[in-house]
Amino acid sequence: MKKIISILFLIVAQVVSAQQLYTKTFGSEKAKPILFLHGGPGYNSANFEASTAQKLADEGYFVIVYDRRGEGRSTDEHAKFTFEETFKDIDGLLEQFKIQKVTLMGHSFGGVVATLYAEKHPEKINAVILVGAPIALQESFANIIERCRKIYTDKEDKSSLGYMDMLEKMDKSSLEFSSYCFMYAMQNGFYKPKNISSEAQKIYDDLKKTPEYKYATQMTPQGPKGFWKNENYTSLDLSANISALSKKMKVIGLYGKDDSLYSESQIEKLKAIIGKSNVFYIDNSSHNVFIDRQDEFLKIVKSQI
Repeated sequence: MKKIISILFLIVAQVVSAQQLYTKTFGSEKAKPILFLHGGPGYNSANFEASTAQKLADEGYFVIVYDRRGEGRSTDEHAKFTFEETFKDIDGLLEQFKIQKVTLMGHSFGGVVATLYAEKHPEKINAVILVGAPIALQESFANIIERCRKIYTDKEDKSSLGYMDMLEKMDKSSLEFSSYCFMYAMQNGFYKPKNISSEAQKIYDDLKKTPEYKYATQMTPQGPKGFWKNENYTSLDLSANISALSKKMKVIGLYGKDDSLYSESQIEKLKAIIGKSNVFYIDNSSHNVFIDRQDEFLKIVKSQI
């Protein structure tokens, strides 16, 4: 009886470990491979997938998008939400598509994943592209609060200024603190260009008509909770990691000037780390550079990779 139970347990374990990730590819497998790593934690690749992946493939790349385990369309009730688990899944994708070296394109939190994976497996990486990715999260939270304070001060909004006072007294390493910071950033339009172009507006409007849009507006709450509990990701400062990485491979940064998650001084700091010529600070663009200035985004990637 014990032997039968052991066999059944082994079968179940194998099924769980073989849980399929949501994956989609664009372009020829013979082209230069780019693996897109989405933001979050708790988000998915639907936004990039529906708006930009095919256009990037049309420029001569083999583009792979996927949703991290337990997030978006990669449902897995056994997901651990650790970097180690994420790295194993990336290894699996590279093996699946027989890719020896890949360019990692990390958007937002995906840039954190890209940096740490490339640090661990430099032999598998051609280049790292950071797209609106945080370098030191606590610096970003401080920037968000400072910007919000200015907005509320200009509006003479004493009630909201009081909330800023309360926020600054919270445990800054807590998940609640980071969640409130991102909430206020969202409320104050930090993720949107100040003057969205007609081209970008059309992409956003077209995105709403796609099947992927329902996922593009959803969050998986287990993701932030899991990565905070297991990796304390809200306290990460990757400055030293990126500096060391840039000496081994090409690292470029694409950031929107209207992305109010980051101050200009943070962008200057990144330029000092990886080189001024490797950071592209793009006008009339916010967090989704690949939509807000899609033509410029594609042009830069093609010129660099």
